[in-house]
Amino acid sequence: METMDSIETQIAQNRFLAGLNPRFYHYFGECATQQTAETDQEVFHEGNPADRFYFIQSGKVALETFVPGLGRVMIESLGPGDALGWSWLFPPHQWHFTASPIEPTELIAFDAASLRNRAEENRDFGNQLLTRVSKMLLDRLLGTRTQLVDLYGMRP
Repeated sequence: METMDSIETQIAQNRFLAGLNPRFYHYFGECATQQTAETDQEVFHEGNPADRFYFIQSGKVALETFVPGLGRVMIESLGPGDALGWSWLFPPHQWHFTASPIEPTELIAFDAASLRNRAEENRDFGNQLLTRVSKMLLDRLLGTRTQLVDLYGMRP
């Protein structure tokens, strides 16, 4: 089992937190737990309460959505160093996708209510957190755009 110092070191090294004021690292460390997920498990399920936020330490996770007539469709895959989940930050705090490991995966899970409370208590932390989540959403949106252009782009 990892010590809290080790977890805090892993947290501080995650690219999601690049440039974060170091005084805020402990906000993440205070509500962090390590978690593993096997390929027959889900990290979270579309429509369920979004009560966690994750850093993927190792392995790979598929973000999927249910499409009538097709079943689950993979939208994107995420791997080591990626942050997973944003629905925890915005009401109604329900997952918009399902996250399923493609291979055994190690995660750091953060209690969403604790992070939201810290963001309410400390506006500077809240602004830095929102900036990072917004960047993550922009990156994912641009990735989706690239996929759509590849899928539906003009072919000569």
